[in-house]
Amino acid sequence: MKEKILKLLKDSKNEFISGQEISQQLNVSRTAIWKYINALKEEGYEIESVSRKGYMLLSTPDILNYEEIRKYLETKHIGREIFYFDTLDSTNLKAKELAANEQKEGTVVIAEEQTNGRGRLGRSWSSPKKKGIWMSIILTPEIEPTDAAKVTQVAAAAVWKGINEVGVKTQIKWPNDIVLNGKKVCGVLTEMSGELNRLNYLVVGIGINANMSDEDFPEEIRGLATSLKIELNKEVERKELIGRILNNFEELYEELIHNNSIDKSIKICVENSALIGKDVRLILKGKEEEAKAIDISKEGELIIQDKNGDISKIISGEVSVRGLYGYV
Repeated sequence: MKEKILKLLKDSKNEFISGQEISQQLNVSRTAIWKYINALKEEGYEIESVSRKGYMLLSTPDILNYEEIRKYLETKHIGREIFYFDTLDSTNLKAKELAANEQKEGTVVIAEEQTNGRGRLGRSWSSPKKKGIWMSIILTPEIEPTDAAKVTQVAAAAVWKGINEVGVKTQIKWPNDIVLNGKKVCGVLTEMSGELNRLNYLVVGIGINANMSDEDFPEEIRGLATSLKIELNKEVERKELIGRILNNFEELYEELIHNNSIDKSIKICVENSALIGKDVRLILKGKEEEAKAIDISKEGELIIQDKNGDISKIISGEVSVRGLYGYV
C-alpha cells in the first residue's frame, strides 16, 4: 500500500492530492494514509502536508526500491519484483532463501548495505551504506547445471553495457570482474542450487562500487579497487544504472534461454577483455602457472596457451586469474 500511495504522489507531479482522493482510489482509511505518509517521510521522502489540500511530494531520497527504479526499467520480468532492504548480511543469502521458497524468476534483492558481503572463493566484499549497488537476481532457467557458469558471462556483459551507457568505459576481467583503469570496480558472484542433472535455481550477485570514496575501502585493497565516483570525480545515478543493467541482462539472458547461446555476451566479453593477449598467472589449488590468455570460447571458457605452446580451456570457477603486474 505504501508503494501505491507513493505512486499516486509521483503521478500528481508537483500538485497536491487530497487524502480523500487517495482514500477513494485505494480503498484505504484516511488514518492509514497518514501512517503510510509518515513511513515514507521516515525513509527520506520529503512530503508537504496541508490541511484541505492534501499531500505533495517535494523530493525523493537516493534509495533503491522498486518505485525509484521502475521508470528506468524496460524489462518484461527481470526486476519487476524487487525486495528492498536497508541492511542485509548478504543479498545472495536472502535471494537464495527466497528462491528456495519458490520466489519467481526475475526477482531482484537489493540492499543499501551488506554486513557480510561476499565475493568469489569466499572473499569478503566491502559494501558501505548507500555508496554502491549491492543486488542479486533470482533465475530458474531450464538449462543443464554444467551451463550455469555461462550466466556469469551474461551478467558481466550486462554490467559492462550498463556502465558504458552512462558514459564510463570499463573492461571485463574473466570470468566475473569489471575493471576500470586497472582496478576492480564490480564483481559478479553466481551461485547454484541443483542436482546432478537438474538445476533448481541460480542467484547472480552483482556488487558495484558506485559512489565510494577512497576512505570507504579497507586499506589493504585501496590499490586494487576503485569506484565510478573516484574515476569520474562525480557521483553516478545508482537508480538509472541498475535499470540499465537489468534491461541489458534480460536481453542477453533471453539469448541463452531461447537459443542456448551466449554469443552476444561472449562478443562483449572478448572485445572488452582486460586479459586477452596478455600473460597471466593462473592460481589453482595453491599452485601457480604462467600462461597467455588468447580467447574466450563460445561456452565461456578462458582459452590459454602455456609456455610449451599447448592450448587449453579453463572453466569459470576453477581458477583465480591475476595479472603478472598488478591486479589485471
